Amino acid sequence: MQAEKLAYYPFISEASAHVENLGISLESLLNSRAYRAARARGIERVKEALEGEIKKSPVSGETQVLSELLSYPFARMLVACVDDQLFTRRYSLAEAKAAYTFLRTETPEFLLEFGEDFEISADFRDSYFSMHFTDYIRFSNSLKDPTWKLTNRQLRAGKIKITKEEFARLLEEAVRERIEQSFPIPEIPPEVSSFCSPYVSEIKEQFEVQKKNFGATDFGAVEPDLFPPCIAHALANVQGGVNLAHSMRFAMTSFLLSVGMSVEEILNLFNVSPDFDAEKTLYQIEHIAGATGNVYKPPACDTMRTYGNCVGKDGLCATISHPLGYYEKKVYFKNRDKEKEQEKEKEKENEEKNEVEKEKEKSRKEQEKEKGKT
Repeated sequence: MQAEKLAYYPFISEASAHVENLGISLESLLNSRAYRAARARGIERVKEALEGEIKKSPVSGETQVLSELLSYPFARMLVACVDDQLFTRRYSLAEAKAAYTFLRTETPEFLLEFGEDFEISADFRDSYFSMHFTDYIRFSNSLKDPTWKLTNRQLRAGKIKITKEEFARLLEEAVRERIEQSFPIPEIPPEVSSFCSPYVSEIKEQFEVQKKNFGATDFGAVEPDLFPPCIAHALANVQGGVNLAHSMRFAMTSFLLSVGMSVEEILNLFNVSPDFDAEKTLYQIEHIAGATGNVYKPPACDTMRTYGNCVGKDGLCATISHPLGYYEKKVYFKNRDKEKEQEKEKEKENEEKNEVEKEKEKSRKEQEKEKGKT
């Protein structure tokens, strides 16, 4: 594969081998003026990943191609130094999405060769790809659209028939999986940590701001005591180590995101579940939160009843049609009661002040009266 093409896909084995054959030392990559553009591009890759999209333009010329190729290992150094599972996930997804924009325009022959690097055996005939169902399940498992379910596909002689664009989409998942599973890096050289430290601090700061804003709403601080009975019941089950049905996991997760909990906070809630899988759970939460484009809202009460998730109804439930409506009313009632309490406290303070003033006035008059006698 030509170096220009490798620059678009720096995570494949051939690209790694090409960079290794260049014989560029770690010290040179970090400090040489010749690779300043590569370092700048690496920083740009990571910062763009924070926003969810790594922008890639066509590259040409030996210098530009080299900078693009070397920017990837430098970006990996930065991500490794950030050392945050959620950020690693965000970066891997952004790199994979950027690759997809090019993969979907490649020839079938190129896609087949590309797939071989991920040990995907496929064929192309009559404008369609066919791949073994085990590979199909492996890379479509994280895709939530019903069209990807195996039951909605034709299976013949152990193979699934898919379009070119669908094959490119599965390759995107293969890229995401490879990059994500390459972290964390066990031992980061001290010189790398030292050099990357200023950039890492800035990246962490930006990411913390994003995590605080992720899923933010107008509800204010999250108050679990005000959750509707269905969500409170699900939350209690999760914290007690009870597995939830998929529909209830979705309802609870989307609800918690909607009222302002962060992806990280929700992930920590699930880590006591018997079948807890951090990677899979994180992907599901981020997917619901909108990391792939669509932000999912919690189901209405009718849907909750349909799936048997409406439990422990109270008097307020009869007046609302959505769990968020319940929470909103509870927040309103609490704020109203708080305001009333504050008004009472203020009235009490004013009464006490008036009493004090009266006592002062009484004392003043008595003093004046005493003076008059003398």
